[in-house]
Amino acid sequence: MRMPAPAEAIVTRWRVACDGDDAAGLGHPRVWLAISPETGFVDCGYCDKRFVIDRDHAGDDH
Repeated sequence: MRMPAPAEAIVTRWRVACDGDDAAGLGHPRVWLAISPETGFVDCGYCDKRFVIDRDHAGDDH
């Protein structure tokens, strides 16, 4: 069973950058992530933050 993501962000781009949450002292190196059109989300490998695409407002950059 998969655990829920610790944080989630709704985004309008198919490619997103994540560098953690510096305000909380949890930063990590910046990584670029590509959201799969099949799943509609991607999880950061460092902090497990989930980026979910808003398909109704998404740019066509995938």
